[in-house]
Amino acid sequence: MKRRDVIKAAAGAAALAAFGTRAQAQAAWPAKDKTVKVIVPWPPGAANDALGRLIAERIRAKFGCTTVVENRAGGAGLLGTRSVIQAEPDGYTLLASAFNTAVMPMVLKAADFNPEVDLEFVGRTAVAPLVCVMSAAMPQKTLGEIVAAAKANPSKWNFAISSMGSAGHLATIEFLRRTGAPIPMVPYKGTVPALQDIMGGAVQLLIDPSFALLPAAKDPSKVRTIGIATPKRSVLAPDVPTMAEAGLPGFEFYSWYGIWAPKGTPREIQSSINTLIQQTMRDPEVVKRLTGSLLEPVAESIEDSRKFIRSEVVRGGELLKSVNFERS
Repeated sequence: MKRRDVIKAAAGAAALAAFGTRAQAQAAWPAKDKTVKVIVPWPPGAANDALGRLIAERIRAKFGCTTVVENRAGGAGLLGTRSVIQAEPDGYTLLASAFNTAVMPMVLKAADFNPEVDLEFVGRTAVAPLVCVMSAAMPQKTLGEIVAAAKANPSKWNFAISSMGSAGHLATIEFLRRTGAPIPMVPYKGTVPALQDIMGGAVQLLIDPSFALLPAAKDPSKVRTIGIATPKRSVLAPDVPTMAEAGLPGFEFYSWYGIWAPKGTPREIQSSINTLIQQTMRDPEVVKRLTGSLLEPVAESIEDSRKFIRSEVVRGGELLKSVNFERS
């Protein structure tokens, strides 16, 4: 056999072996004698915790393996995120987190990683449209009236921020940029205290996820809804006008949730997880459960999810830079 033919044969055998190895890896994941661990970098009870548990439940049901959900809260999500970055890229450690993970390095000095480089984004699971609400203690009814009043007497207005670097924070920056209203931002440690001060009239405006604000807005004597940041009226709140209808065309913001894997996780495993996410989020019972919790399920490819996260990172960076935001 000629040397050229020997080289071709060797290359073909190597390719076949590699294909066989990939096929075996795909077939072997997840092994029934191993545990798939889903890390949630926040305390129990939040939306990303519920969605992480849902995906863990579906992995267990589909593949018959053991799954465990671990809440590793701390460092504004950094502790749990780092544990996944440092884990073996074998599909047995996953991260169930939210929008915060994508922008964490822009917000925290200690976040010395790049989520688009050091993690594999496997797919979004759900979104929560952001909603703008106002204290019912204020007499204004429309967005135009709010902006006019704030410009005429800015000392009477404050914008609550539930968490610095959150989707609501970025949406507020855009709101103020678009309207030109000179309203100071007041940071809080979570939505609950911010919403309490909205109800009490201590602060006047707040933008945060639908599941956090829409229940409170059912009592218009305490909280008045201005609009929802979706391109068209949401099935979550069909009676609530969009922010475009309220007077801010193109104002679209969501808090979103997804699954990440350690860098280097085999593509076949990522594809299996993404397929499971899409199947789960198209399940009528899951759709019913999530919309009842004021979340919209998302079923999309890995590529579409990564395009989305790229656009979010770019927009987040531009908005934070526009206000000279300093990392803590």
